[in-house]
Amino acid sequence: MQTLDNSLGLSMPKLGLGTWPMLDQACSDAVCTALDLGYRHIDTAAAYNNEAAVGQALSRTSVPREAIHVTSKVWWDKLAPADLRASFEASLKALRLDYIDLFLIHWPGRGDWNMERSLDALAALRDSGKAKAIGVANFPLPMLRRAVEELHVPLAALQVEYHVSLGQQPLLDFCQQHGLALTAYSPLARNRVTQFPEIQRIAEKHGVLPSQVALKWLLDQPNVAAIPKAASLANQQSNLDSLKVQLDDEDRALIAGLPKDQRLVNPEFAPRWD
Repeated sequence: MQTLDNSLGLSMPKLGLGTWPMLDQACSDAVCTALDLGYRHIDTAAAYNNEAAVGQALSRTSVPREAIHVTSKVWWDKLAPADLRASFEASLKALRLDYIDLFLIHWPGRGDWNMERSLDALAALRDSGKAKAIGVANFPLPMLRRAVEELHVPLAALQVEYHVSLGQQPLLDFCQQHGLALTAYSPLARNRVTQFPEIQRIAEKHGVLPSQVALKWLLDQPNVAAIPKAASLANQQSNLDSLKVQLDDEDRALIAGLPKDQRLVNPEFAPRWD
């Protein structure tokens, strides 16, 4: 499994297991199955209410802790420095870990949110060693630019919605320029990718599944990771097998021609995306 590495503490396998919205024993069992199959990147968050279930799986597996990359996140209403630190400590406890490999601000704050103070608190977690790397999720380009270029926060990664029908080229370019990894969530567009005739045509051509085509398109891109949710062994294996798919220039041109404005995750507290 190829990893994304940078000088800011990140070493993250390109394909991970997304755990939202899995809960309780079903979530724990799915994480254990994924680790047995060879996954080494698990994504969770305080807001998913499944960190304890992920922690149970991590305590059960025979895979060494240092071989597993764990990402977790703090919710947007816990971004005051003291609240952020408390949320991080609660995540550590729930996950049964001594450190978290990548800790993210899940969404930007609202109203008079003081981004600089929140990012300072996030950076302090990295300085303490309890978070090996830090990053943000769902930051539009102006916010990300301010964090990196003006505030000089050592962000290692950005996590955003990204799939064949939602383009993120400005963010990709910025991340490439500054050495950040970009993790694609909802990489299968909540399974809508299987309905696109163009993706179906490519899948038939290669004798693979449409979901595998959509995943491999992401994973072929430099600096990009993907975290599809998969509860069953069959779906987890299918996603792993996407790494074997060989897309050609004709396939990539066909995908490039798809509409790239189909955003699926846009809650009322989301920032302005433009």
